[in-house]
Amino acid sequence: MHLALATEPGDPQHPNEDYASVAVPASGQGGVLVLLDGVTPPEDDHGCVHTVPWFTARLGGAMLELSVSHPDMTLPKALAAAISRTAEGHRASCDLSHPRTPQATVVAARWSEHSVEHLVLSDSVLLLERTDGSVLPVLDPRLDELPPAVGELRAAVRALPRGSAERAAAGREYVRAVEALRNAEGGFFTAAADPAVAARAVTGTTPRSAVRSLTALSDGASRWVEVFREGSWADCVALAAGQGPQALIDRVRAAEAADPAGAAYPRGKARDDAAVIFVAP
Repeated sequence: MHLALATEPGDPQHPNEDYASVAVPASGQGGVLVLLDGVTPPEDDHGCVHTVPWFTARLGGAMLELSVSHPDMTLPKALAAAISRTAEGHRASCDLSHPRTPQATVVAARWSEHSVEHLVLSDSVLLLERTDGSVLPVLDPRLDELPPAVGELRAAVRALPRGSAERAAAGREYVRAVEALRNAEGGFFTAAADPAVAARAVTGTTPRSAVRSLTALSDGASRWVEVFREGSWADCVALAAGQGPQALIDRVRAAEAADPAGAAYPRGKARDDAAVIFVAP
């Protein structure tokens, strides 16, 4: 078994909101990976006294422990239990009903000698490399399937001059439109305080004999493929396998540095937190 991971903040002056971990049971049989990308809250009140890293550490840690210690619990049930446990940890001090209470995307995979289970919620990515060399990206497509009016608002923002008041105003309108669809029917879902959201995740099981490796990426790392178009998903796996997860993050940082204002490659953040886990089970 080969395990490797790397994570790095987009801005060294701000804490990393991503979470990445891998665990192997004491028996040495199988294992679990968990990767979360914390959602950066708005600067105004979001109903919680805790930071996003506080939330991702607790949710990710609970998800990892439950997935390892309860192999009979499905990954969606483990995620639901982890969300409930994390919510209880700050229900008394925070407004968990606030739409921007701390939340995160989730990728999880659990493997045994017989099977590989996976779960993906929101826009982080899991890459399943098959033994025939092909790579299957496991994606939650709902952020890319928002109503056309939302896409039109985004296009309008990008068409306006950078730094202008008009662009700033259009950007706020676009953000409000997206936020109205967060954890809502017809929109997209992230792990926050409602355990029912676990049932919205993209899940599946693959025979262990058909899987060569697993690569989990937060969207700050997957932008190497999805935003900068530097390579395919198969190239992404080959890079992580051959040179390690940090090499992939370094390639992302180089692409970001070459387009610091996001003029050639529009994106929400010029630099983003990035996390990569590679496992050859």
